[in-house]
Amino acid sequence: MKGSAELGGRVARRHTSERGRTARLGTRGRPEESRAAILKAAMAEFSEHGIAGARTDAIARTAHVNKALLYYYFKDKDALYEAVLDHVFSGMRARVMPVLESKLPPRQRMLEYLGAYFDYIAANPRFPRVVQGEWMRSGAKGNARMQRVAKEYFRPIFEKLADLLREGIETGEFRAVNPMDFVPSVVGVIIFYFSAAPLMKTLVKVDPLSEKRIRERRAFVLEFISAALFR
Repeated sequence: MKGSAELGGRVARRHTSERGRTARLGTRGRPEESRAAILKAAMAEFSEHGIAGARTDAIARTAHVNKALLYYYFKDKDALYEAVLDHVFSGMRARVMPVLESKLPPRQRMLEYLGAYFDYIAANPRFPRVVQGEWMRSGAKGNARMQRVAKEYFRPIFEKLADLLREGIETGEFRAVNPMDFVPSVVGVIIFYFSAAPLMKTLVKVDPLSEKRIRERRAFVLEFISAALFR
């Protein structure tokens, strides 16, 4: 009887603990997990509806937090949107900059960069829709938010890529290409596939984001850009 009582007590305490962990996600007791859940939910909402159509109550519900907690971490919807953009681009910068700054030969460094860039987008296929929507809304000159993003995240990557291209051209490994043409072309080849995935799924009746198709697309991208760039 005593053993059964002790076992029952342990089970009850475990269930109580589990309920407590679930509950605290909606409070300030687990800030990192709560913030991550909000950002993930916000990414989905913004990718579907843009900043104008996104609803903070939907984000809070998906993240399993209350709206008060959402506004505790992010003062308003604009601040949350900016945090999503920072999350997108800081992750990408952290993924590709070590490759671009490595001492690998130009040809290998370019292939490693392309693979890292593709893999990051493939792991986060909602990112392109969020970013493209913001660029279209910001107009030709770009709004202050996207100007900051461009300076903080795009410029360092662009400059490193331009350096890599110049190095490869000087060593005779790359064709003579203008970074102003090459970089947007790479972005287009990688990004558009994921932006157009819903349409392609309707047209060809194949899931373009399946594991098999992603492997095939990755191989195609590397081969396609290699054929265009490498001597």
